[in-house]
Amino acid sequence: MKTAILGTGTVARTIAARLVELGHDVTIGTRDAEATLARTEVDAMGNAPFAAWSAGNPDVTVASFANAASGSELIINATNGGASLHVLALVGAENLSGKVILDLANPLDFSHGMPPTLFVKDTDSLGEQIQRAFPAARVVKSLNTLNADLMVHPDQLSESSTVFVSGNDADAKHTVTALLEDFGHRDVIDLGDITTARGTEMLLPVWLRLWGALGTPAFNFKIVR
Repeated sequence: MKTAILGTGTVARTIAARLVELGHDVTIGTRDAEATLARTEVDAMGNAPFAAWSAGNPDVTVASFANAASGSELIINATNGGASLHVLALVGAENLSGKVILDLANPLDFSHGMPPTLFVKDTDSLGEQIQRAFPAARVVKSLNTLNADLMVHPDQLSESSTVFVSGNDADAKHTVTALLEDFGHRDVIDLGDITTARGTEMLLPVWLRLWGALGTPAFNFKIVR
């Protein structure tokens, strides 16, 4: 599947490498492809220089947001939640129309320090905001409740765990669920329409405090029933 990943950070890189392993045609979308490929400094999150990462992952191409998305079948939003709507606007509504958007982003607000709060919650969600802004796209919220490594290698945990999908379009959710299963997820719960993304986004305050209590992000939720 031709897949565009929006973003260049840890999540984008981790998913890109895994998708290539699974045989996907992967393009990372960024604001300025040439500038991104020329980066030789460690980024704000401590990631290795993008130039070095790209050299080690030659099967992942890099293009502008719009060019990455235009020929894709699946678009993965791996941007900072606060920038997601702006980045998708740069992609262009015409490049999003009819496409499945797998939205991984969380609406984290770091303006008052750590731990962050959410800039949208309870009566709305980032997933819903994206769907409203781009009504011709097919938005599916998923994988926002675990860290990048476990998104694509859930078998790193000693037991199976649970991931969720939220979205208005049944076929889009089937597409995302198949991808999750390819990653190794065995318990995928369809929560319903895109409004149910409020629930998974509001798990983030709990997730962040669990990280602090456990001293590691290598955990996930499991729904026992």
